[in-house]
Amino acid sequence: MPPLWAKRVRWDFSLPEEESVAFLLDFGAKIRTNHGTRAILLTQKDWTAIFVERNSTILQKQFLFPQPVRGVIRSLLNKWEMHLLAEEHGVPTPAMARPASPDDAGEFLESSGLPIVMKAADQYLGDQASTTMINSRQELMEELDHREAAGDPLNVVLQEYIPGDVDTVWMCNGYFAPTPDRSVIFTGRKLRQLWATGIASLAVCQPNETVATHTRRLMEGVGYRGCVGIGYRYDRRDGLYKVLDVNPRVSGVFRLFVGTNDVDVVRACYLDLTGQQLPVTALQPGRKWLLEDHVFFADRTGLRSDSGRIADWIKSVRGVREL
Repeated sequence: MPPLWAKRVRWDFSLPEEESVAFLLDFGAKIRTNHGTRAILLTQKDWTAIFVERNSTILQKQFLFPQPVRGVIRSLLNKWEMHLLAEEHGVPTPAMARPASPDDAGEFLESSGLPIVMKAADQYLGDQASTTMINSRQELMEELDHREAAGDPLNVVLQEYIPGDVDTVWMCNGYFAPTPDRSVIFTGRKLRQLWATGIASLAVCQPNETVATHTRRLMEGVGYRGCVGIGYRYDRRDGLYKVLDVNPRVSGVFRLFVGTNDVDVVRACYLDLTGQQLPVTALQPGRKWLLEDHVFFADRTGLRSDSGRIADWIKSVRGVREL
């Protein structure tokens, strides 16, 4: 049985991009010489997905990796452009505006009400706005005035706030192949998360055909190929599941979504890229996944003095199949 990791190599991707491309080409050439085939190139980082897409023509000489019909990864990671793509393909999304001036922001505030969420439109520009909850008109105007006085471009979007706790957050993991019959889609929801908008620390597989349909419509509509993780929030006010984030790469929680025949999105991607048969798979409802190194730290303080919470916590982790 070969080792799980044959070799680990580190590289500093903060170096000039051409050096990173050259490093990968050299590394891929060595693998191809030793094994007679191209290695598969996948990532769990958004910015690396952008890097691979930007250099896909040359990288495919030494690597196999999913390639969208058109360059779409950067657009899916841009909050404003993703919002427009969702609207174009009939997928619900929170109301959003990209203000060009304080007056534009004021108009959005009048239509959406408070609170609203301010985010960076393109998180890979030098000028970034951290995700901030805006609770008053004065707070909004002060933030915009500060950025304008600093000479910064308004690389921000304003988004309506959808009320709800973590139980309203749904996730979808998928692999989208060139032929739809080799694509897989899994759905689930968060039970706990690290921060108000952070990664899931406890999650469960649960069928949601609406979320699956939204994901299929959007990804196939934009011509996406590869692994993807998408976050949705259920809006109780209108009964819609609204897309919040699209991560066009391997999701950090992809091992939550392990279907029958031990198929997850990475395995599906591997089998598809190498031309192998993809076994029939289906969601395993009730399968739980726990991010144990974070969840124990986050929960232990509150659990020490509350026996009721301890009982609830023990109940919540029943059914965890993987750490």
